Amino acid sequence: MNSTYDAVIIGAGHNGLTCANYLARKGLKVKVVERRHLVGGAVVTEEFHPGYQNSTCSYAVSLLNPKVIRDLELHKYGLEIKDREFTALVLGVDDTYLFADSDHEQFFAQLRQAYPGDDEAYLEYETVIQQVADVLRDMVLETPPNIGGGLTDLWRAGKLANRVRRLDSRLQRETLKLFTMSVGDYLKQWFGGDLILALESYIAMVGNMQSVYSGGSAYVLLHHMFGEVNGKKGRWGHVTGGMGGITQALAKSAEAQGVEIEVSAPVQEVIVNDNRACGVKLEDGREIHAKVTAANVNPKLLFQKLVDPAYLEDDFIRQVDHYRCVSGTFRMNVALDELPRFRCLHGKPDYERYLQGSVFVTNSMQYNEQAYNDAVNLGWSEKPIVHMMVPSLYDNTLAPEGKHVASLFCQHFNPQLPGGKTWDDVKEQVADLIIDTVNDYAPNFRQAVIGRIALSPLDLEREFGLIGGDIFHGCIQPDQLFSLRPVAGYADYRMPVRGLYLCGSGAHPGGGVSGCPGHNAAREILKDIRSP
Repeated sequence: MNSTYDAVIIGAGHNGLTCANYLARKGLKVKVVERRHLVGGAVVTEEFHPGYQNSTCSYAVSLLNPKVIRDLELHKYGLEIKDREFTALVLGVDDTYLFADSDHEQFFAQLRQAYPGDDEAYLEYETVIQQVADVLRDMVLETPPNIGGGLTDLWRAGKLANRVRRLDSRLQRETLKLFTMSVGDYLKQWFGGDLILALESYIAMVGNMQSVYSGGSAYVLLHHMFGEVNGKKGRWGHVTGGMGGITQALAKSAEAQGVEIEVSAPVQEVIVNDNRACGVKLEDGREIHAKVTAANVNPKLLFQKLVDPAYLEDDFIRQVDHYRCVSGTFRMNVALDELPRFRCLHGKPDYERYLQGSVFVTNSMQYNEQAYNDAVNLGWSEKPIVHMMVPSLYDNTLAPEGKHVASLFCQHFNPQLPGGKTWDDVKEQVADLIIDTVNDYAPNFRQAVIGRIALSPLDLEREFGLIGGDIFHGCIQPDQLFSLRPVAGYADYRMPVRGLYLCGSGAHPGGGVSGCPGHNAAREILKDIRSP
């Protein structure tokens, strides 16, 4: 049985649902097909141990664009985002630590005592990053100019240049540095203390397997500052019920506009006639015909598996083949019988406050660099970087009373292992290593874990379509951003096959739970549909 729609969307992740929602609100008949058994893609909440649930992949909200929230009325459809006070506990050697929270004076006092001068530098550094991010923030909702494009693309490039010109000469200089320098070299201009360097350099490595001395790696410091929560720029929040609350609200909003969503419906191929995408063929043989096809999948998955290469030019195929997808991420959720008891916090009367935000197992920039080197040479870090959060401290829907769940976001883990091994061979061994790493700082941790789910780079690819385990649908490095994302000449969401659009994180502005690629792709689709 074949069906016909104005638009069919491949993938019911947050960007696919966003794109579908905007199209339906303009009167289009839209169908969304999803390979997994539930909507959400990598933005889902699932039970992983009886009575315990947590966000499966993505685990914190900040980048979800406020325009998307407003336009699609997500609060009306159940989305609840709680402001979460930012706290960061960085665990050092010999039970030392650095703790950052809203009490800046206490934080600066720690810096003054441990690293004289870093307190003043941090205030200036934070101001610079925020000011540059403020000027560039609106770029996430704009269509990039295509290299070699026409007048429209020149106009878009001019808008960007005018925006940067609004910065004074010093901030223009810092902007250029942030787009070109390594995070290691950039941060050393500001700080000397190991723990502050550990924290800030880690930010540039979230889902980004690269050396701290890779050129352009400083940009990621900006990428994570583009978000806001409940009107507060650069903040992070928590979605009640886990990150799946975002995609559940998006699905309800879309369905209220008439969007049809079908799960357990994997796509076999994009149907192309006369070099125009005309819909999709599902693995069960059904065809869904549509005037427009939008793909919320990794560009490599789209063009290496779903589109016949006969419809693509050799240069485009070459660019896609060399599009880098290496996240270096190993993701775990654990069910806890009790809170981890970090040795460095022994005797603290307000102990839980230290765990309200993020706990980082990394003690220096050298530690972060060694984690990367291990992944390149051995396959995974022997001393991994671990970012832990315990969301059950502020969300009682996730675990039984008195019990807890913790998310562990870990770097660096190479999707390609040496010696012919696969991640199926070593996953549990590596998961044990990660738990032992935390246990070195919290000696009750191993015993407190009563259940877990571990997702290796291979699991992330196999289960969620994240090629190379890349949580961002492609590395967010300067040569794969803006006009070069996913490849030069195709940054405006329109793909080489007419009627085929890219609406996922492989398009500008890249990864993170923002909804921006879906929003922007829908705008370009509507322009084309309205054109004679």
